[in-house]
Amino acid sequence: MVTIGKKVKNFSRPATGDKTISLKDLAGKNVVLYFYPKDSTPGCTTEGQNFRDAKAKFSRQNTVILGVSRDSIKRHENFKAKQAFNFDLLSDEDESLCKQFDVIKLKKNYGREYMGIERSTFLIDGNGVLVEEWRGVRVKGHVDEVLQACKALNKNLNKK
Repeated sequence: MVTIGKKVKNFSRPATGDKTISLKDLAGKNVVLYFYPKDSTPGCTTEGQNFRDAKAKFSRQNTVILGVSRDSIKRHENFKAKQAFNFDLLSDEDESLCKQFDVIKLKKNYGREYMGIERSTFLIDGNGVLVEEWRGVRVKGHVDEVLQACKALNKNLNKK
């Protein structure tokens, strides 16, 4: 389980672009890790588009964006290509990363209950420490909020 102010245990997951991405390989960069329920659904598409459109601003903040769901790499590749995402998507089919960040929750849809990913975002600093988390995210305005947190983090780093 992750805790704000504590180092995040290293993880390694298959990613789009025929890559495997590990947290330790991103040392020195801030990481926005956002979990979403499913590729190509309306809310997940909008959230991804918002991160895509703000990517240059995140890059200026020395921040990498990574999207995570339980979908396969093949589905991720299609989703990424169709939406022209300029960041990688991680596949977590075995839910190990979802469990590490405790984002699998009981959900209800049209009276049906099932276990699924609760839309959540985590900001990890360049030392691998979790500095901010957003759970039960609403898409509208969320990316701007995450960007402000990145700016605040960098401002605090520059003061030290």
